Amino acid sequence: MQPKSSIVHLPVYQPGKSVDEVKRELGLDRIIKLASNENPFGCSPHAKEAMRQEIDNASIYPDGAAVALTAAIAEKFNVDTNQIVFGAGSDEVILMLCRAFLVAGDEQITADQTFPQYKHNGDIEGAVTVEVPLKDGTHDLDAMLAAVTERTKLIWICNPNNPTGTIIGRAELERFMERVPERVLVVLDEAYCEYVTDESFPDGLEYLPQYKNLITLRTFSKIYGLASLRIGYGIGHPDVIRLINQVREPFNTSRFAQAAALAAVHDQAFIEECRRLNAEGIRYVQEQFARLQLSSFPAHGNFIMVDVGHPAQQVFEALMRKGIITRAGHKKYPTNIRITIGSREQNEAMIEALEASLAEFKVGI
Repeated sequence: MQPKSSIVHLPVYQPGKSVDEVKRELGLDRIIKLASNENPFGCSPHAKEAMRQEIDNASIYPDGAAVALTAAIAEKFNVDTNQIVFGAGSDEVILMLCRAFLVAGDEQITADQTFPQYKHNGDIEGAVTVEVPLKDGTHDLDAMLAAVTERTKLIWICNPNNPTGTIIGRAELERFMERVPERVLVVLDEAYCEYVTDESFPDGLEYLPQYKNLITLRTFSKIYGLASLRIGYGIGHPDVIRLINQVREPFNTSRFAQAAALAAVHDQAFIEECRRLNAEGIRYVQEQFARLQLSSFPAHGNFIMVDVGHPAQQVFEALMRKGIITRAGHKKYPTNIRITIGSREQNEAMIEALEASLAEFKVGI
């Protein structure tokens, strides 16, 4: 059998360790997972009820066009329904963008430490990914613009950036969009935008009327707490959305996902409370890092990236032995781990475990 030559050497995506996996490996009863940026407060109770009501329809295909959910998103953001495309998580919208726009030899531009699926899906299509170094953990938009060539098709901007949690501001984005060639599609991945409280943060939706070559990605996996249902979406110019729909698989989002997302959209009180609790958690964790004399990037999502001063994999393993699952393996930041902001109880347990782990390393030295 002969696979596509472009995939032969691709790494397989490695998700964070699951709770059950760590329990089995280490024989622990209590595990706190702070590895995958999931919402520790779950999802709206209205979303849960909507899922329960869908059980009797499990044998029926979902609405392939997600008409009701599309209408709700269009109303919420004051856009037309033909500006929206849904995917099995925003991950699938990323995949569809690469499928729709990239062929072998094309180029796309990303940061050198960002969500890896941009490069992964570009590699599958045989495209070349130009990785531009972050500047203080933040997208260097001037350098990204300078990397544009005649072969550039896509530019990916993760805002807030995963894994560093940093943001680019409104003025920076506006200056960038004014200069980027109209033939290049800018993908603004705003998976964590609902968590941001910084007033300088630009809402990508505001720029859609002006720029046909801009699309914003959103998801129900993060603040909405529907990660297991796999549903996200893109909003852009109707011509761009039509092209994405031409490569979209039929029935790509489930009945349960559509029903839960529709109910969740109408419960913004839940979202506001999650935003408040997350901001409170960030403040607490940052205060504790300062006490421990650990430096971290500014956190604008629901996670924080901290320099633990030792090889990240070793600290990751030490924390896991204490029942705390975090995320290591960021090649450009070998002594940094990414930690999801949890509930107050989870955050306190994480800090206690981290302090104990670092003390063990000090004794070992």
